[in-house]
Parts: sequence; structure tokens; C-alpha cells
Amino acid sequence: MNKLEEWEQALKQAVDTGYSYGLARRMEEYKTNPVLGYRTAGSGAERETGEMLYREMEALGLSNVCRDKIQVDSWEFERAVMRFTDRNGRDYRFQLGAYQTQFCTEGFQEFTIIYLEKGTARSYEGVDVKGKLVLIDINQREEWWINFPVYQAYLKGAAALIAVQEQGYGEIHDTALNAQDIAGPREAAAFSISRADADIIKGSMEDREAKVLFDARSTVKLDQEDYNILGCIPGTEPDEKILLTAHYDSYFSGFQDDNAAVAMMLGIARSLKQIGYKPRKTLVFCAMAAEEWGVSNSKYDWSTGAYEQVFTARPQWQGQVTANLNFELPAHAHGAKDGVRCTYEYGDFMENFLQGIEVDRSAYPEGVEVLCPIQTWSDDFSMAIGGIPSMVNDFSAGEFMETHYYSQYDNENFYQEPVYRFHHELYGSLVLALDMTAVVPLDFKRLFWAVRDSVDQTICTRTGTDAGPLLEALKQGAGVAGELYRKIMELNEQEWPVGAWRELNKRLLDAFRREQDCFVRLSWHDDVLFPQQSVENNLKSVYRALECLDHGNVRGALEAVYDIDNNRYAFLFDEEVFRYFTEYVLDQPPDRLKWGTGRIVHHENLFELVRGLKEKLGDPEADVERERAVLGQVLDNQVLCYKDDIKYMTLSAGRLTQMLGSCAEMIRDINKRKRI
Repeated sequence: MNKLEEWEQALKQAVDTGYSYGLARRMEEYKTNPVLGYRTAGSGAERETGEMLYREMEALGLSNVCRDKIQVDSWEFERAVMRFTDRNGRDYRFQLGAYQTQFCTEGFQEFTIIYLEKGTARSYEGVDVKGKLVLIDINQREEWWINFPVYQAYLKGAAALIAVQEQGYGEIHDTALNAQDIAGPREAAAFSISRADADIIKGSMEDREAKVLFDARSTVKLDQEDYNILGCIPGTEPDEKILLTAHYDSYFSGFQDDNAAVAMMLGIARSLKQIGYKPRKTLVFCAMAAEEWGVSNSKYDWSTGAYEQVFTARPQWQGQVTANLNFELPAHAHGAKDGVRCTYEYGDFMENFLQGIEVDRSAYPEGVEVLCPIQTWSDDFSMAIGGIPSMVNDFSAGEFMETHYYSQYDNENFYQEPVYRFHHELYGSLVLALDMTAVVPLDFKRLFWAVRDSVDQTICTRTGTDAGPLLEALKQGAGVAGELYRKIMELNEQEWPVGAWRELNKRLLDAFRREQDCFVRLSWHDDVLFPQQSVENNLKSVYRALECLDHGNVRGALEAVYDIDNNRYAFLFDEEVFRYFTEYVLDQPPDRLKWGTGRIVHHENLFELVRGLKEKLGDPEADVERERAVLGQVLDNQVLCYKDDIKYMTLSAGRLTQMLGSCAEMIRDINKRKRI
């Protein structure tokens, strides 16, 4: 048994899921809404939870426990209660959930509530909603986000919008409420009602209207102080760190999301302290605020605490932190197979590491897999674009996301102890394995091959784009990266004095940061893409739309245009709504866009095209020459963008290869001096 295996065995014996479970439950004591829970960004409940975690870190014996001050927009949701008397005279009292908007009644007020089905622009034709509550059905997972119908209602003069989750989220029970980030302005007020309660109101409506009494207090304040809480186990190499993170804000009680994750993070710290482990790198345990939401009127309004931590509170972590292990919903199995989702550069290391892990088959009968790249759903994305290679336990694929997630059913009743224990052991062992590496084990080869695979040769041919130089640059880069990683792993099999490879590690982390800046872009639906992929997708849709028009198929052309950038919203909402949520991505300053800054490019606004095609639906003799001309111009624009993107990526691949080559040269120089 080697040194790592000895520490792993000791760690497994020290893991106490009872401690972690108890801490997760203790976090539920602090809430902004006494009935539903909620510990929201910058609220008193979030602050109290942070102070409790501060004391807990001190009690565990962590060093340098502190509060890192960050700036967020705060949200305090105190109550949303509706009274209703049905047509039979029966009285009801409904608890409503809320979104991060401003709405205070100062006691019960009478409102007319009107049901407008999906709440699209067509729903308002011939309807006066001024001063009324608008009740709508919504499926945010498969149709559109909450901000569009909310802002549509606001522009029509509604007092607030009340959303009913039709499908997509909160499917566990008809009494489930739901919460999501609003991604819109605070003045457009919104709340959530369960399907069961909404059905009671709908059943007593006349001409789609009814009277209700509503008492709500939801307050948003801009530019408030908030705190991330952190403590350390000091290492012998203070300039190198391993970071463990989880967020302590929540919707409802948040047992899985993310109480159990914070508690697991500190449970790992507790186990490491108990076995007397003295790390090489400083281990930092950071409880993040404002993950669920933290900045008003931004498409990228979540993961605010993490973004602020790495970009404003501790920018010096860039170049020091060799890995971020982020945790989300770790006490529930999201499928028969577990997953570790990581940046491309940690893929090979993780696969090798997992070969030595004994998987609890009662928790995960199909084992554990490695997934790349990371997604935007959690704090690891903000860390990665800040230059910190990151990973997270995969949590997004299972049905829990559609059933319990972001509802009052995210509670301890769905706790799975074997899963929780396995994750304690897995990620505790991963900390040990990472800590014992003298050189940060980043392999860029997988990145280069992923870029190669993302280049659509059919699009290159149709657009006349020569991708040859890019493919050659990627091939060369993969070769250099593969050889560099081989040398890194050879070095990590040897004993080295503390700090021997400090400069090399900084260069490797600089290369990772360059890669994130150059190769990470987002779609309008927050998918992580390489720079040319959005244009590739647009071009496929433009070609399909033009072919449909050539055959007189207007409906097919519309279906194709639906997939271009964010133009699906042009089909259903007023132009002012569409433009608002387009321009606030393209024209807002970085301090409002946070981790989304500059990651969406080459946008095509096709609102007028959509409107024109919709008017010609059902007319087989319709003249679509104007629409064909518009699509032709879009095609020309996107072809130019595509060629520019391919050139840009060719240059970026070459520069990244040079950086990796300099790292390999540094290894050769030091090995040469060692032999002499």
C-alpha cells in the first residue's frame, strides 16, 4: 500500500455522514420566508447562515477563517400569500413562491386576477390587464424562460405575473411551487403558484377573471455587500492551492441544493483534520454566497458570488489555484451512473484517478464516468473562466431536476446516505491525489481534439472556408500537449522539494486561462461552445430556411429560423420584449454581464423576417422574395463571421501551442541541469 492509498483508507474511516447531514439540516434554520424558507442573496437569512458557517469552520480547526466581501444585488423574499373565495363560498389561503423582483403590498390588497394561458403577445389581444395579476402557464425547460412573459405582462401594465409550472420543473406533485432566476428587471414583478392552487382559482373564474386578496413583500436592492466564507488547511507550499466550493444561498429549504454540498465540503475538511493530514498545497474551503441569483436585470444573474470571488475578492487565486472542486446536490443519485464533469484539461487525469476508485454499486450500479466540458449551471464555470481548472459532481441529467429541483420538495426526505458517503470518499480521495502532484496535471490534448471534432466540414465546403490551417494547427497542438502531459506525469511520479515547479505551474495555469478566453463561448441558451459553433448552427438553419423557401414551404422556413440565435422569442412576444432581452446581452457593461461578458457574438436579429413569414403562412402563392433577400444577406454575414472565426481559432491554437511548448522547454531545461 503506497502513501496515497494509506491516506485514502484513513480518510474513508474518518468520514462521518451523520455530521454532514446534521449540518445540512442546521442550515435550514435560517430563512427569509418563515413558511417556505429561502436564503437569498444578501438577505438577513443568508448573512446568518454565513455567520453560522464561519463559526463552524473555526470549530473544525480551520485556519485563516474569514469573510471575503463581495458586491451583489440583494433579494429578500418575506411573503406572498393569496386569499381566495370560490364560487361555492369556500375560503382558501395559498402560499406563493417568488422571483427576484420588487413587489410590496403592505398588507392584503384586492386584485383582479386574469388567466392568459401562455402569456405570449397574442394572449393580450383585446384584453385589458392594467393593474391586474396575470396568471399564466409556463414550461421553462422546453419552451421559454420566465423573463419573457413577465416583461410582456409588465409592458401591458399588469401589477404582477403569477406563473404556474405546467411541465419542465416541479413535476413531483401538483402542490409544488417553483423558483428560478428571473434574468430580468426588478420592476417587472413575478410570483409562482402551484398547479393545484391555480386550478382552484381557474375553476371559479368568469370570463377568465376572478377577485383575490394578495399580500406580498419581495424586495430587491442594488449594489449591496455580501460575503463568501472561507477557511484553510495550510500547506507547505502556500502559493499553490486546491479550492473546494459549494454555495450556501438557497430556494426553499435547499437540502440538496446546496446545504448537503456545503456540509459535505466541511465534512471532507473535518475528516482531513481528524486523520492529521498535512497537505502540500493549501486547501481552501469556500462557502459561496449568491449562486442562485445575485445581479438584477442580467441574463447571467446566477453564480454571482463565485464570479466576484475570483475576479474581485481574490484575483490572486488566478495562477495559484491548481483545481476547483465544486459540489452541487451530492446526496442524491441523479442516475445509475455517476459523473464528474470537468474542464477538458482535467479529463485524462480524472479517468486515470477513477480507475483506482472502488465504486459503491448500491449507489451507482453503472459506475462513474468523466464528462467534458463543464456547463454554466454552477459555480465551477465562473471559476474556470477566471483561470482555475474546475470540476463538479454531475447533477443535471437526472429526473430530480424536473421533479424536485427548486421546489419545496427539495428536502431531507430524498436523502440517500450511500450516495452521500460515496461522494465524501470520492472527492476526499481526489483532494489527496491532486495534492500529491508536484506539477498541475493539465492535459490540453483533449481540448485540441474536441475543437477539431467541432469543425463541420460540410459547412466549410459550402462556405468556401479553408479549415486546413486550423486542423493542422490543432494536430500540432495535440502533439505538443500530449508530449507535455507525458512529461508532467513522469515528474509527478518523482519526489520533488516544495516549490520546485512553481514557475511551471504558473505557466500551465496561464495557458489554461488563455484557452478559456480564446475557446469558450456561449449560445443564447447558455450552452458552452467553441467560437465557430454558434455560426455553424446558424448557417445550417439559414441554408435550411432558404431551401424551404425555394420549395414554397413557408412553415419549414419559419421552423428553421426558430433555431437561429434567440429568434425563437420573435415568434411569440412583442418586438419591445424581444429587443429588450437581446440588447441587454449585447450592450450592457461587464459588471452586469459577469461571466457572460463577450461570450455571445455575431447575433442576427430576425424579428421582421419572422413577422413577414408568419403573415404569409397558408398562402401558397405568397411572394417571399423579400424574405429570401433578407436570408441571403444573413447568409453573407454569417459566412464572413465563420471565416473570421476559423482564422481566429487558427491563430489562438498556434499561440496556445507556443505556450505549451515553452512549458515543455522549461521541463527539459530543468531535467538537463539536474543531470549535470
